[in-house]
Amino acid sequence: MTTFNQLRELRLEGNYLFRLPNEVSSLQHLRAIDLSRNQFQDFPEQLTTLPALETINLEENEIVDVPVEKLAAMPALRVINLRLNPLSADVRVIAPPLIKFDMLMSPEDTRAPPP
Repeated sequence: MTTFNQLRELRLEGNYLFRLPNEVSSLQHLRAIDLSRNQFQDFPEQLTTLPALETINLEENEIVDVPVEKLAAMPALRVINLRLNPLSADVRVIAPPLIKFDMLMSPEDTRAPPP
């Protein structure tokens, strides 16, 4: 990943990923990342260190908890898609008043359709 340090967009959707390598933190120019339809159970916190990141797509994973405070501190973040994730009630209540970006969530208890 360090070879592509000027990368602006990274599309890794549908790859059965469950974590990101720490080297993702070196992608300081990354503006958009698509990690939808993977197997993340934990939010990939390396993303919160990327200053240019504007769009995060984590739709259809298994994420329950989100580092809302770290996301709120991201200067360029405009949209995070967390639809079809089993987000905790805490995230649903705490996030809206703290964030200045669009957080897309499915209605509670909505699950991804079986494969």
